[in-house]
Amino acid sequence: MDLKLNNISHSYGEVNVLQDINLDVAFGQIVCIIGPSGCGKSTLLRFLGGLERADQGQVLQVGEAPPESLNPLTYIFQDFALLPWRTVEGNISLALEDHNLSKDQVEQIIVNVLERTNLSEFRKALPRQLSGGMKQRVAIARALSVNPAVMLMDEPLSALDSQTREILIDDLIDLWTREQFTACYVTHNLAEAVRLGHQVVVMSKRPGTIREVVKIDIPLSERKANMHLLAKHQTHLWELLRDEAIAADMELADG
Repeated sequence: MDLKLNNISHSYGEVNVLQDINLDVAFGQIVCIIGPSGCGKSTLLRFLGGLERADQGQVLQVGEAPPESLNPLTYIFQDFALLPWRTVEGNISLALEDHNLSKDQVEQIIVNVLERTNLSEFRKALPRQLSGGMKQRVAIARALSVNPAVMLMDEPLSALDSQTREILIDDLIDLWTREQFTACYVTHNLAEAVRLGHQVVVMSKRPGTIREVVKIDIPLSERKANMHLLAKHQTHLWELLRDEAIAADMELADG
């Protein structure tokens, strides 16, 4: 299943947030969205997920979700969104409770996603016993448990320290290499964008428009060995963003 945004524009009151957004999120690709603070990145993600409706334009789901998909679209948030009184397996099973599955089916899914995210030995742990990186792994496992057609990821690594972030980037690349998934990934971090994105969508300051879509043709599994090439992409992204990022920061400070 692909997602398409056609001519999306939106305002909150008198504030024009997004203007004429056209974007394709193709099956099997990770599309990263970057831009200055306040440019509407997270708003765009909410439109893709159906949490809000734009004033103008269309959000289209093209094609069918996998037949085994329980939720065609699912979110992964910055703050993990784990229930502190539930164990790792309890937090994962939360996403499965409204799907009329048998205990055996739930168990099979939990075992599968724990293995895929290297969490099997932490099945009975509570969130307070886990590091930030492990908590985000649980959030990723919970998203995978419903076998979504598209994962919507809103700055999922921004709350983590740099070393943990690097580990999770490697984990996501390994996960995608073993079993390709589709994702729309919002981030402020240019290094994340060039490591993970098949396409990087560069947005302007508010009202957010798409300035450029940068394609990165290096296979995900080979990017760590080609950091010098990624550095060139990262420099190009910063050149596109620098002036507007400074301007947006000044606007927020003035506000």
